[in-house]
Amino acid sequence: MNIGTAARLTGISAKMIRYYEEIGLIPPADRRDSGYRDYSDANVHELRFIGRARDLGFSVAEISELLGLWRDRGRKSADVKAMAAGHIRKLQAKIDSLQAMVDTLRDLASHCAGDDRPECPIIAKLNDPSDHPASSR
Repeated sequence: MNIGTAARLTGISAKMIRYYEEIGLIPPADRRDSGYRDYSDANVHELRFIGRARDLGFSVAEISELLGLWRDRGRKSADVKAMAAGHIRKLQAKIDSLQAMVDTLRDLASHCAGDDRPECPIIAKLNDPSDHPASSR
């Protein structure tokens, strides 16, 4: 099948499929006599695996490692579980960070009059240089 069909079946854009080939995440597709890529059912299966991993927030490097584990029939499930546990810790840290942002903004918004006056604690907080040291970025 051509790249458009593979893209449609996997939900991964043709551009991303080409990128995955370019970086070696997936092997290059076979080529037809015309030079067009020709994807097999196995290629589509692998691309779906990649798509599901991306949906779970795994990075390209992590997906590469997962693909290696998936292809290795002698793998230890403990290795896969450890990788998932590490990813869960990273996701939880992101969630905690986002929740802290929501809490801060909620607090600031609750102290903002939201009227015609220019005074606003949200703007004041964003403008406070002591609250955002350059070294933390």
